[in-house]
Amino acid sequence: MTSRRPMIAARGREGGMADDAVGKAGRAAAGFGCLLGLAALALQAGLTIPAGMANGRSLGGAILFYLSFFTILSNGVLAAVHLATASRAPALAVLRRPAVRAGMMAAMLFVMAFYHFVLAASWAPAGWFKVADVALHYATPLHYAGWWLIFAPHGRTSWRSAGAMAAWPFAYALYAIARGAVVGEYPYPVLDAAALGYGRVAANVAGLLVAFVALFAIILILDNIVLQCGERVKSWQRN
Repeated sequence: MTSRRPMIAARGREGGMADDAVGKAGRAAAGFGCLLGLAALALQAGLTIPAGMANGRSLGGAILFYLSFFTILSNGVLAAVHLATASRAPALAVLRRPAVRAGMMAAMLFVMAFYHFVLAASWAPAGWFKVADVALHYATPLHYAGWWLIFAPHGRTSWRSAGAMAAWPFAYALYAIARGAVVGEYPYPVLDAAALGYGRVAANVAGLLVAFVALFAIILILDNIVLQCGERVKSWQRN
């Protein structure tokens, strides 16, 4: 009779099954990450939406402006991923898939790197805006990176997931460009079709997607390295 363990491991390797093998400490850390993300999002909303209305936007327009940023949407998805882990709710099982967790690792590191190296020099927030800025661009990505390295099961995501994970930033780019064509404003200069033209913006999006997939590939390599290190430690402990 064939053992079910290899079959389960093989399916998990593809990142298609929800992974509930996270202990109490990992779930507690995920719960903290969820609260951190929600607090940062609420703070940013409490600052951005009133400021937008003060500048002549309607309430709906201010909310849509707030939701036009990749940072905001990615942090919202991350909070849901943390909630899925902390609660182990069956309805959120898809967010516990190894590929989704690795994809969020890529997304949040992308958020941090793009802000730090591209946007930070042109933006100097102060006061509570600075607090929200640091929380959303540095605190939540670094917390999740630590959580993923320490608590997430490793070696269960395949290279075939890279294309699927790139669908998230690609879908966002389409949304941001389409919204910009309607309302006449773009959340990021690299997506500003009015100033750059659609050809240049398409090239920018292609370059960013290549960078995102490359980052995801690095994360998969790190995923396997962490798995191998863990197996060696267990082997030494047994011996």
